[in-house]
Amino acid sequence: MSERTAIAIAAHPDDIEFTMAGTLLLLGEAGWRTHYLNVSSGSGGSLVHGPIALRRIRRREARAAAALLGAEYHESRADDLEILYTLPLLRWLTGVIRKVQPDVVLTHPPEDYMEDHMTTCRLAVTAAFARGVPNVSTGKKAPPASGDCVVYHAMPMGLCDPLRRAVAPGAFVDTTSVQANKLAALTCHKSQQGWLQASQGMNSYLRTMERMSLAVGRRSHRFRHAEGWWRHSPMGFSTPDADPLRDALGHRYRVNPAFERLTVR
Repeated sequence: MSERTAIAIAAHPDDIEFTMAGTLLLLGEAGWRTHYLNVSSGSGGSLVHGPIALRRIRRREARAAAALLGAEYHESRADDLEILYTLPLLRWLTGVIRKVQPDVVLTHPPEDYMEDHMTTCRLAVTAAFARGVPNVSTGKKAPPASGDCVVYHAMPMGLCDPLRRAVAPGAFVDTTSVQANKLAALTCHKSQQGWLQASQGMNSYLRTMERMSLAVGRRSHRFRHAEGWWRHSPMGFSTPDADPLRDALGHRYRVNPAFERLTVR
């Protein structure tokens, strides 16, 4: 069997660490190649640094986090609040996916507390769909890709939708064994700590991530720390029953029985 590959696609530096990094670490332990991509440079999040300096700082922090996660780092393309559903961004991201040829794409949920997250989700989903459409030009040499590509959506920040309604995942991944490494990767984003406290009242965002993973773990009724996922519709992406996270992670992956009863398989 050829080497399996996963890419995490998020809006801003530190988004992957909050809701996706544990699963990415476990895939790396299972022998997968992993990739790390933030669409935005993180240029807006500071009360101290201007955008030029902040882009350099956030890039350095993100590269350090990707290295701790054992993932290949990909450069950003937009700035904060400028992640828009445009043809240039879509072509760029489709080109990345064609080059990486992932079996799994991890990204934001369709509904989250801010537009950058939701637009990144839309771009990631469409780019994954367009990876095999030969008449979609990306300006890159990478040819259209074939084979299954399964998209998984992470939990929204705060574990609720924009109207504050609680969100339950379709499946749980046990991240207890890699929680320390996930925390270490989030710690790399030091420039975010003061900004998130001042702008969003997230007193020690390290503890915020810890509380979120514990809360998802409690909802699983099995794991201490967990990340939650929804599997995107297979139409245009994969065979109907493809669930590579289940296949790769085994007992660390648990489908939410309540969710499974409500979905078409």
